Amino acid sequence: MRFLHTSDWHVGKTLKGHSRLPEQQAVLAEIVRLAAEHEVDAVLVAGDLYESASPTAEAQQLVIRTLLALRGTGAEVVAIAGNHDHAPTLDAYRPLAGAAGVTLVGRVRRPDEGGVVSFGARSDGSPVRVALLPFLSQRYAVRAAELLANTPAENSAGYDRWVRGIVAALCAPFGPESVNILMAHLTVTGAVAGGGERQTQSIFEYHVPAAAFPADLHYVALGHLHRRQSVPAPCPVHYSGSPLRVDFGETDSTPVVLLVDAAPGTPARVTDLWITSARMLRTVRGTLAELAAAPVDADDLLRVIVREPARAGLREEVLELLPGALEVRIDPELARPTSVSRARTDRAPGELLRDYLRTRDIADPRVEALFARLHEEIATGAAG
Repeated sequence: MRFLHTSDWHVGKTLKGHSRLPEQQAVLAEIVRLAAEHEVDAVLVAGDLYESASPTAEAQQLVIRTLLALRGTGAEVVAIAGNHDHAPTLDAYRPLAGAAGVTLVGRVRRPDEGGVVSFGARSDGSPVRVALLPFLSQRYAVRAAELLANTPAENSAGYDRWVRGIVAALCAPFGPESVNILMAHLTVTGAVAGGGERQTQSIFEYHVPAAAFPADLHYVALGHLHRRQSVPAPCPVHYSGSPLRVDFGETDSTPVVLLVDAAPGTPARVTDLWITSARMLRTVRGTLAELAAAPVDADDLLRVIVREPARAGLREEVLELLPGALEVRIDPELARPTSVSRARTDRAPGELLRDYLRTRDIADPRVEALFARLHEEIATGAAG
């Protein structure tokens, strides 16, 4: 059988106030096209469909339409909750999604209560079983009393044992006659973070060794870490990574989805399919003259480090040169640290401002003139 493995869509994600929804729409449409082009039997979405536990209506519409479009290709569609998703809400949608042929699982379930999905591959009739392990917060794995009494190493071992037990229970119905897959949203020991993950829920004190996965699994489809990678294990274990660069910590990532071919008794074969509609995120540095010559594409989203002293209008000048700049900051080497001192109350506000500007290496009379005008309007009530 053949399936697509994807994860960490983070629909609704903004970057420095910039909406990513048009890019997310293009990326998800490309995933639908790939599913149709390769005539896959299933699409597995390993968590973090949304950026937020309370996504906007637009974000929900995009995810729902994408899941329905994937189902419209004829593929089985199975998605689990990640740490950014609101698991109870996904479970609330479960009956409605099921009526449309889409399987949603928000919280861990027993194998006979939806924790294992079984179907026949439309391509070759192979029986397929997919065990589903949504994100598990450590607070459910380690009781509060143990958190207070145990050492971090003991708590980590407790989390490991708890997850191992769940994996073993979910995989218990598997047999040699079927293609056996585990889909989970978690951190595996030794895996590499992509750079854009929520660190408080990716901490390596709560991780699972690759040995937790049974050797007879044909494939383990993972989400949570945004870097595409395989993990050494007794069976094929892969993170698909995010299909778009989530933030500027992921500038060097290569967004992909994974095309997986598997058969009973045969290890899975994995092919990376590049997502071409994901925008580049770049960090560029230099003076205005150097930035004007920077080799960037008009479609790139930029973080700009300016190697010039701060002055009024500098940001606007950068944006004129680089319209894709989402963040503009002065190079820390040129930013003199601000000394905090108790101001004398007998000094005029304009004098205090002038002293502050000197500490920031800002010498621009327009700033002082604008401050003086605004201060006068406020003092006289002319500002309305």
